[in-house]
Amino acid sequence: MERLPGWLRQHLAAVRAVVVLTLILGAVYPLAVTGIAQALFNGQANGSMIERGGKPVGSAIIGQNFTDADGNAVGKYFQSRPSAAGDGYDMLSTAASNLGPEDVLDVLPVPGAKDDEGNPDEGRQSLLTQVCARSKEIGEREGVSGARPFCTPGGVGAVLKVFPAVGLPARAVSVNEACPATPFVTEYQGIKVECGKPGEDYSAGRTVPVRGGVTHIRVPADAVTASGSGLDPHISVAYAELQAPRVAKARGIGEDRVRTLIAEHTDGRGLGFMGEPAVDVLELNLALDQG
Repeated sequence: MERLPGWLRQHLAAVRAVVVLTLILGAVYPLAVTGIAQALFNGQANGSMIERGGKPVGSAIIGQNFTDADGNAVGKYFQSRPSAAGDGYDMLSTAASNLGPEDVLDVLPVPGAKDDEGNPDEGRQSLLTQVCARSKEIGEREGVSGARPFCTPGGVGAVLKVFPAVGLPARAVSVNEACPATPFVTEYQGIKVECGKPGEDYSAGRTVPVRGGVTHIRVPADAVTASGSGLDPHISVAYAELQAPRVAKARGIGEDRVRTLIAEHTDGRGLGFMGEPAVDVLELNLALDQG
């Protein structure tokens, strides 16, 4: 039998290697790993699902929202922390917002303008304004002050643009408060503060965040910032304690009972020393529903 040419033998060897490796790495290995996971870690391998009445109600390791059809917080439930994963706790879009502490300037929406897809211009909220708006909303919901440093009473970032950038100011603009809003401060170094005009370029000005006189913050940091993954199922004990009076009132039960359940569903520090104690929101809400 005539030997095959060298180049053809090389190609056939390459094809055999691809087939063998595909079977091993693409079929045998995944099936083996999946089988071991299902046999030894069935619950974790299937998403650590929590069931009630034979139906899944959520995951022990993935957060979720407790809101109505309009996106409003349901009063009888503890609320989770914000999520930057997709539309919220989307496992296919797990991520942080990637906005840092220097993201303090909003892009004001221009009335009548449209984006590239033909939708009304909604502008862009800075991280600071997102935090301010969330703090204001939570404060109103929980019946406490939502004030925090560098936030206006209206719930946007308290930031001025000062012109010229160097030397004595000749103009000051509250860039996150769109006209005809009244600026959160009337003057800056003797100069009257203007409201921000949508579409105007203020990039040449000096950015001046204004801390204000807030010394006591009632709304915890985890209530107004998203976790790195956007999937965190826990909140801080402080945030849970803040929500306890509202939940107790909505359910018609004593606050002592609610605080007892908070303590029962608080996880300790990792390995006894890492991180802070945290409350599992889903399990706490399920315990409340069970009475």
